Amino acid sequence: MTTIEKLTILTDAAKYDVACTSSGSDRANKPGTLGSAVAGGICHSFASDGRCISLLKVLYSNACAYDCSYCVNRSSNDVPRASFEPRELANLTIEFYRRNYIEGLFLSSGVLKNPNYTCELMHNALSILRNEYNFNGYIHVKAIPGADDRLIHALGLLVDRISVNIELPSRQSLELLAPDKSREDILRPMSRINERILENRNEIALFKRVPKFAPAGQATQLIVGATPETDHQILKLSSALYKKYSLKRVFFSAYMPMGSSANLPAADVKPPLLREHRLYQSDWLMRFYGFNADEIVNERYPNLNPLLDPKCNWALNNMHIFPVEVNTAPREVLLRAPGIGPASANRIVTARKMGKLDFTGLKKLGVVLKRAQYFITCDGKAMPGVKMEPAAVLSGLLSEKSAIMAEGAYARQTSMFDLTEEELAACLVQQPGLSTAMTAVLRA
Repeated sequence: MTTIEKLTILTDAAKYDVACTSSGSDRANKPGTLGSAVAGGICHSFASDGRCISLLKVLYSNACAYDCSYCVNRSSNDVPRASFEPRELANLTIEFYRRNYIEGLFLSSGVLKNPNYTCELMHNALSILRNEYNFNGYIHVKAIPGADDRLIHALGLLVDRISVNIELPSRQSLELLAPDKSREDILRPMSRINERILENRNEIALFKRVPKFAPAGQATQLIVGATPETDHQILKLSSALYKKYSLKRVFFSAYMPMGSSANLPAADVKPPLLREHRLYQSDWLMRFYGFNADEIVNERYPNLNPLLDPKCNWALNNMHIFPVEVNTAPREVLLRAPGIGPASANRIVTARKMGKLDFTGLKKLGVVLKRAQYFITCDGKAMPGVKMEPAAVLSGLLSEKSAIMAEGAYARQTSMFDLTEEELAACLVQQPGLSTAMTAVLRA
């Protein structure tokens, strides 16, 4: 099999891995080396469904000893198989870089024979890249759960970011769909990687020329829609992973039907791309806006609202907090208002020291007034013509979303008019302030 044939098979097999962002590393180019990992050296691009596709994203091998029901590369699936040789993959990466096709590498693999054997081959390929070719670009590797700690440590010394995929949100789902894997085999290396990162930071502070261990941190991936867990369960797990293992990112991957199985959704069910999008929005709120998982969803309303983004949904259910006065409210309160992000909140806090802000000034500071107008006042005054009753606010927010959809900005996302009766009912029950008239409009 030629290298091009292998590349075709192994890049296609890697498309279901979504953790390929390259942020978090700032290693500059040095004389005698190839590439860099500074922000300007990574050319990010995004697929229409929001996935980052900036790196050469490839599997080392799609031959897998495991039979995970949700995976296209499972051992029982009849697909073409291929595996690189370590030097073959290293040469391929360098040739792509020299032609300016890529700025880095995202490497994962099926379990070839066993986890240790697979990790050793991946390590050999990365060692050739770093030590023989002096490749200084960004590398993100997916460690294989169950591999020896020494191999994972060796991988971490060669890469910028290392991941161990937890994949399924509960132990029960993992036992049902991936019987060859165990939760302990996944969490143990995550814990060890976190410990080694902290140790490495202390070593760097004390000694010169200490090799860096995964300087861009670690991440993981959760598959959404393959199993019956609610958004509340997924976000609670994500929050716990961030706190316990200091993860840089939790990635969410909408389940793509791979075939027929009694334990999986039907093959004709569409991937839950809108749900994936809402989970990423919620993840952003937890990481940068000070929200916790139980504020976004809870046991009573365990799933995210399909019609509204999580921040707007929270604000509508907490209208007693609003409106907030932009000229006096603390930064953490400003961040709770839809349409105000961390950057615009900082600008507001700085600008209001020079004088009182009005709505024109807020727009210049980057506030999205189409949403913020329903939740803020300037010098005690609301924007002219804006009503702040829950039903009126919901009507305005949905009208804004419909207008954006009409312009094609959400061409790949589910329209509010495409929702099923059950999904619409789930949305309506989350809005106790809705009037009967508004409910009728939404159902029309």
